[in-house]
Amino acid sequence: MKYLTIALAILATPTLAQPIQFDTSWEDLTFRGINATEYGYNGNTLVIQADNSSSVTYKALPPSAFETTRASWNWAVSQSVPVTDLTRKGGDDRNVTIYFMFLDRKSADKLDTGDGLSKMLRNRKVRMLLYIWGGEGDGTVHPSPYFKGRGFYTILRDSGTGSARENIDLVADYTRIFGEAPEALVGIAISSDSDDTDSSVRAEISEMVLE
Repeated sequence: MKYLTIALAILATPTLAQPIQFDTSWEDLTFRGINATEYGYNGNTLVIQADNSSSVTYKALPPSAFETTRASWNWAVSQSVPVTDLTRKGGDDRNVTIYFMFLDRKSADKLDTGDGLSKMLRNRKVRMLLYIWGGEGDGTVHPSPYFKGRGFYTILRDSGTGSARENIDLVADYTRIFGEAPEALVGIAISSDSDDTDSSVRAEISEMVLE
């Protein structure tokens, strides 16, 4: 009974929350021939300015984040792209996309944290959950047309302005979409796209926490 009590206590111990800082550890990925979205890194807040532009900012995560099960963040949009069809390539602008990138544990343990985002996106073992403020159809899930079954969109907020706090069960979403539990969260990326509709986005993400 003593050992059972100890084991239950360990299982009940909550995972320590890991706040995400928006600082020089983030790297930008730009696209040839497309204006780059501007990202302002202000500690616990990421400021986004997209003007007929598209680019991605990315952060590799340390092993202490591999066992993350939940993520939460605040986000706000004060200027929005129009509603677009996120299921097709081209014309699929959105205010904000947050990518959670996973690997199997063996691959994650061997991962070079210096690998850039473009290499991560080409890695066939990487699986992604992408949460979007854009398009339309709150709560709907779609395969990304860019990642051939390795990434799925969940629309959390339709295109438009406003603010909200999200609290996401990454394990439940990953298991429902990919049919198995995730093993290691290895990176986070954020993008804002307005180049297809020649429009602008003004947005912020703040107080992002992994648990």
